[in-house]
Amino acid sequence: MHMLRRDKKDEEDGGSSNPFQNMEKSAVLQEARVFNETPIKPRKCCHILTKIMYILNQGEHIGTTEATETFFAMTKLFQSNDVMLRRMVYLVIKEMANIAEDVIIVTSSLTKDMTGKEDMYRAAAIRALCKITDTTMLQGLERYMKQAIVDKVHSVSSAALASSLHLLSQSPDVVKRWVNEAQEAATSDNVMVQYHALGLIYHIRKNDRLAITKLVGKYTRGGLKSPYATCMLIRIASKLLEDEDAGNDSPLFDFIEGCLRHKSEMVIYEAAHAIVNMKNTTARELAPAVSVLQLFLSSPKPTLRFAATKTLNRVAMTHPAAVTACNLDLENLITDVNRSIATLAITTLLKTGSEGSVERLMKQIATFMSEISDEFKVVVVQAVRSLCSKFPRKHGVMMSFLSNMLREEGGFEYKRAIVDSIIVIIEENPEAKEAGLAHLCEFIEDCEHVSLATRILHLLGREGPRTQNPSKYIRFIFNRVILESAAIRAAAVSSLAKFGAHCESLLPSVIVLLKRCLLDGDDEVRDRATYYVRVLEQQQKALNSMYILNGLSVSIVGLERALHHYTLSPSETPFDMKTVPLETQPITEQKKPDLLPSAKPADKPSAPVQEIYAEQLAAIPEFASLGPLFKSSKPVELTESETEYMVRCIKHTFANNIVFQFDCTNTLNDQLLENVTVQMDSSDGFETVCHVPAASLKYNQPGVTYTCVSMPEDATSVTGTFTNTLKFLVKDCDPNTGEPDDDGYEDEYVVS
Repeated sequence: MHMLRRDKKDEEDGGSSNPFQNMEKSAVLQEARVFNETPIKPRKCCHILTKIMYILNQGEHIGTTEATETFFAMTKLFQSNDVMLRRMVYLVIKEMANIAEDVIIVTSSLTKDMTGKEDMYRAAAIRALCKITDTTMLQGLERYMKQAIVDKVHSVSSAALASSLHLLSQSPDVVKRWVNEAQEAATSDNVMVQYHALGLIYHIRKNDRLAITKLVGKYTRGGLKSPYATCMLIRIASKLLEDEDAGNDSPLFDFIEGCLRHKSEMVIYEAAHAIVNMKNTTARELAPAVSVLQLFLSSPKPTLRFAATKTLNRVAMTHPAAVTACNLDLENLITDVNRSIATLAITTLLKTGSEGSVERLMKQIATFMSEISDEFKVVVVQAVRSLCSKFPRKHGVMMSFLSNMLREEGGFEYKRAIVDSIIVIIEENPEAKEAGLAHLCEFIEDCEHVSLATRILHLLGREGPRTQNPSKYIRFIFNRVILESAAIRAAAVSSLAKFGAHCESLLPSVIVLLKRCLLDGDDEVRDRATYYVRVLEQQQKALNSMYILNGLSVSIVGLERALHHYTLSPSETPFDMKTVPLETQPITEQKKPDLLPSAKPADKPSAPVQEIYAEQLAAIPEFASLGPLFKSSKPVELTESETEYMVRCIKHTFANNIVFQFDCTNTLNDQLLENVTVQMDSSDGFETVCHVPAASLKYNQPGVTYTCVSMPEDATSVTGTFTNTLKFLVKDCDPNTGEPDDDGYEDEYVVS
């Protein structure tokens, strides 16, 4: 006990300082020579091994030669029977297994300890032995591992099961033979042994759907004593429900719902968490889970209160009505001593509360905002943003709250979240524009982040000239030209030019201010100022609109690629901006693709053709991950008009892939084509990624099939030749009724 005492003087001097803080690696490795001394001094050796562990865990590099010398010196310590020293040796062996050479030399010593009578050694010896064992040696240890898995000593059995799980990735064939022993261990009364046994059985059989179904069925009927194992079983059952899309009428869902009445709080929460995260869960099915989470809100344990509040916060995003019943309990948590719980309670209330409670909630939030971390402040800001979209008439209260938060200390992510929220409120609510711009003007006076300042200046240039009194923003913008860095000065120059282009009354003043920037020390600022002054002096609205107010509407990625391609093959012909595709907006809602892409949707008769293509392609799951559409070509006819199968091709170019859209028409009234695809072959580095077939082609009814190919790694190889073959299943049919035969045959047709 004398080691645990601390003198009063040590406490006053700050005795909690790190004793290993200023150690040198070379000095510690020199001390390791003590391991060779006789007799062995256990206490001193333990202290040196602790230093070595500290150095390794601090990430300091130890060379192979140094590690090997230290390791071989450490093997002498097996002569000591001191329990603490032996366990430290096991730990260091595990850490040095991947650094030192010939670590398998201690295999016999570890095997002896693993099978010995000293239970204090055995579990740690198993972990160390499995760390240094390779596939060739594992079969020799298989008998010992099987015995250890079913050992009566719980620590030994648990260590063997956990080590087996690590070995499964290296030697799956060997470990799979231990499943009978793992099943026997799963009947253990010890909670950790049962948990580790179930985990090992699951990972052995996880690729066999039928085996996993039987495993879950067995333990859901028989029950498990370990709450940890029951939690794992809930997770396995949830994954099965998701993979099989079995719906909530499945016995697995009944099992999970039954766990809401388990005696262990851990299991109850795991079941509730699983239910609220299931897809397509109705409010009625959520009710039992929300009820138990509501009980946890009043628990004396902070962990349960935090878990329940965080889960209800997530439920409130999709089913706010289901959480409304918990509002009273959540309001009691606003004053919780744990500020993380209070923050989550507030944000949940913001998502579920009524319009009348907004002001009261805002006052309560303001009392503790300075006491929580930036991470939770961002959560609060996002909740306020969503609340403003829900109750736009309360924008004044929320805008004032956000502006006060802008004046407080905080990091970049926190400030960016506030600025994003204010901008969203301005764009969604015209009445909030004046107040929002005023708050942002005050913020850029002391803004330390270049990206935020330039974004706000861009917003001021776009929205400021359209306000009732645009002149009041000029001072804030020109101050940035005088006081800030080059990037911000350049953005301020562009913002000033937009005021001059839009407001004739401000034009003379703006030109004077821009002329002051002609002597700026930065090239970008001078060039912008010169450009804008020259355009504004013409006093022509058409020029102002074309070169100042309306920016480039082309795709930035497309422009970069086009310019890069132009520089690779210099030409006397000037670069033509018309060759760059227009910018396309991201598709937020996926819609069912039309079989006739050339026809415009009824609800968007004036939409650009490329925008229609982008929307249709985004709705196809196989193409959802390709990114934004770069450009779509015009249709190209691949067959003559009088042929039996008419095919035309449209090429859609993405960042790393090309999608070929084939519009096909069957002109034979005595045939039905099914599963129609186009096989594309090329020797130019392009590889076919996937096909999206047309289900059927009836007589004179067009259909669409897609073929996606990946571009070659060489960015300069952007041309290639393809051989296209139409492949399909032909079914003969009655020309009069169109009724096809039951049987068909495979056929193909070369289109180009």
